[in-house]
Amino acid sequence: MFRNNYDNDSVTFSPQGRIFQVEYAAEAVKQGSVVVGLVSKTHAVLVAIKRNAEELSSYQKKLFAVDEHVGLAIAGLTSDARVLSNFMKQQCLSQRLTYDRAMPLETLVSLIGDKAQLNTQHYGKRPYGVGLLVAGIDETGPHLFEFQPSGMTQEMLACAIGARSQMARTYLEKNLDKFPDCGREELIQHGLRALKETLVQDRELTVDNTSVGVVGLKDGAKKALEFFKVHDGAEVKEWINSVADDSEATAEAGEGGEGMQVD
Repeated sequence: MFRNNYDNDSVTFSPQGRIFQVEYAAEAVKQGSVVVGLVSKTHAVLVAIKRNAEELSSYQKKLFAVDEHVGLAIAGLTSDARVLSNFMKQQCLSQRLTYDRAMPLETLVSLIGDKAQLNTQHYGKRPYGVGLLVAGIDETGPHLFEFQPSGMTQEMLACAIGARSQMARTYLEKNLDKFPDCGREELIQHGLRALKETLVQDRELTVDNTSVGVVGLKDGAKKALEFFKVHDGAEVKEWINSVADDSEATAEAGEGGEGMQVD
């Protein structure tokens, strides 16, 4: 990325048809810590790696509840995410006040897409420098949507955004066929395994740097909802341990296989 004559505002196209400020905003998403989303027939799950700016600071929140039936994960500028999150909360509250029902997910996501797209169309505004994964459940079942700074939104079966997210996407693509039939616990474990793929060698998933958000149906019931809840700290310890145990078992199996070949 470098400065040129066409990146002073978000309304000027370059001769190649590019809007550089939108591309810069997308670059801000790539600099954020990774978040992963998955969806099955009964649940939608978000998992995220939290960062602390320095040793003396707390870890920054990555998952936010928007309404009982929907939550989001962020990658990029947290301040921009907070603006969009508050807008989504206002829309959900307005829907409940006016129609006495929860807002359909597709409608909600299209509203933030329209809001973000306006910033690419008016002089003096800039795109939001944040990407979102929006997970929730409505009358048609669990859903996962991706939001990009350009205003583009799309429904996903599984998705990862942020730094080193390509490794997580590779894991998700390999195991995509398993997700629809997964239960709540299995889906969370798949999410954590995908998250683990993105870590640099000297880092591990811990109770301090890992967040998990879950929403779905209770015990497969058609109408009883498990409201969106963010799990942090000690609540995620058991899931992290189960993923760590899987890795150790795989490593031991690999060592055993190599021993057999040597013999």
